Amino acid sequence: MSQAIGRYLPLSPARRFIGDLVHFAKQVPTVPMQRRMSLANVAAARHEAEPRPSWCAIFAKAFAIVAARRAEFRRAYISFPVARLYEHPITIASVAIERKWNDEEAVFFAHLRAPDQQSLTQIDAHLRRCKEEPVENVGLFRRIYRMSRLPRPLRHFMWWYGLNTSGARRAKHLGTFGISVTAGLGAASLHQLSPLTTALNYGVFAEDGSLDVRLVYDHRVLDGGTVARALAELEVVLHQEITAELLAIRPSSDCAA
Repeated sequence: MSQAIGRYLPLSPARRFIGDLVHFAKQVPTVPMQRRMSLANVAAARHEAEPRPSWCAIFAKAFAIVAARRAEFRRAYISFPVARLYEHPITIASVAIERKWNDEEAVFFAHLRAPDQQSLTQIDAHLRRCKEEPVENVGLFRRIYRMSRLPRPLRHFMWWYGLNTSGARRAKHLGTFGISVTAGLGAASLHQLSPLTTALNYGVFAEDGSLDVRLVYDHRVLDGGTVARALAELEVVLHQEITAELLAIRPSSDCAA
């Protein structure tokens, strides 16, 4: 029997983009922190909402509310020309979106500017458009595609320049915090890689309505106690502001009739 021989495949733009992201994410000294939250009441309020926002939209707004109150979660480590911290005036969520692109599953990132100042309906509609619009129609997706077709030395220089020279430019093009979720597929990342100061994800709901929520953070910018308190505040925001908004978008009894 002749020996089976495999084949080599060139890296697609989608794989080059993720490779570049991971390359720079590995340079960030990140630490994961997890809190189990009891969210049965929040889930019940969401179930009654119409239209029903995604959990991704809910967590994006809830964490943005926390970051709006806690300036340290709008900061980033900038290394050039001297090491310093930059604080952005608003939050910009960078949300991972999986799309079919050129016959493969590809990951893009959609930006939510100041999600704490938007309604859950607005946030969910924007994320839905990013999932359903043709890739070519989304400006940020087009930029990712164009950049990923460049030679690696030029791509890496652009990544380094965007991350390390200007805090305002970094926030505009990359966001102030990330969200990447696979809970809808029944799984969750334990320590996701991200070049941003914080990256949020969550697992699958348990039968009692509890949920593991994780925040991976850049230890150069934040310490464990600060992150632990922020996760506790995030749970309060979900039970208070977010639940109140979910209850407000329930259909009235007259409409339901």
